[in-house]
Amino acid sequence: MPKYVRLISLLMVCSLWSMPKAANAQALMPHTLQLDATKLEKQGLTLAQEAAQLAQFQQVELALPRARLASQLAPKNEKVWLLLGGLQIQTKDFDGAIASLKKGQSINPKNADILFALGSVNFQQKNYQGAVVNYQEGLKLKPNDPEGLFDLGNTYYMMGKLPDAIAQYDQAVSQDKKFWPAINNIGLINYEQGDIPEAIKRWQSAITLDKQAAEPLLALAVALYTKGDASGELRLRQQGLTLGETALRIDSRYANLDFLKENLWGDRLLSDTKKFLELPRIQAALQQRENSSSVPEKQPTQ
Repeated sequence: MPKYVRLISLLMVCSLWSMPKAANAQALMPHTLQLDATKLEKQGLTLAQEAAQLAQFQQVELALPRARLASQLAPKNEKVWLLLGGLQIQTKDFDGAIASLKKGQSINPKNADILFALGSVNFQQKNYQGAVVNYQEGLKLKPNDPEGLFDLGNTYYMMGKLPDAIAQYDQAVSQDKKFWPAINNIGLINYEQGDIPEAIKRWQSAITLDKQAAEPLLALAVALYTKGDASGELRLRQQGLTLGETALRIDSRYANLDFLKENLWGDRLLSDTKKFLELPRIQAALQQRENSSSVPEKQPTQ
């Protein structure tokens, strides 16, 4: 049984123990159970750790109740509130996330990660100006945080402030040379601006940092195929198709144009990707992946 269920049961039992007993032949002194606050807080932090581990494996629905109970048992720990707020962001409970994050912020106003999380709430609600303020305040406390710099870059991107976005992405990479998402997003901007060769270079660079990164793989595939199709270069078309198959084997979500749009792919790239995804060879690759994922696991022989 999960620990949080067992603890809830214990608290219910405790409440029953504290109720006055029925009168018998002699009066009984009421018994009050003294709960150990230190032990409860320790239990809360254990639950928070479990929730964080579950969240790592995308088990958000299992993580949430643990995080909620952890916030009740360890209400003075801002990291617990940050964890709860982060999980609420993932489930789109933005009002709940703001309330949780504000509680954490009241405990420690200098926690930059809380400010970054508040920025994420504003970003997802398309309050980009509010997100900029949150990210900038967070970066005052944690100026070399690559993810904070990247998130600020994404916000500028959505506001159409492309030079500012590129500047933040470059800064993120200067803090972490292996931070390929920033390099990838510079490529997205390059592509929309018509600088296809530079976009290709950026995506190639991102892939050298992480060969399993499906996003730059697919973007590069589309760029190469489209370039080859325009110039009549069979080699580029073949290279694009092979890379596209690899990208979609890694993560088939990138075959969804709405998902790509959420990942800041612009109109020009989305248009070229739509044509690319409709190619018979790519359709066959997607069908093959769907078939293989739907095959039931072989049962062990008795």
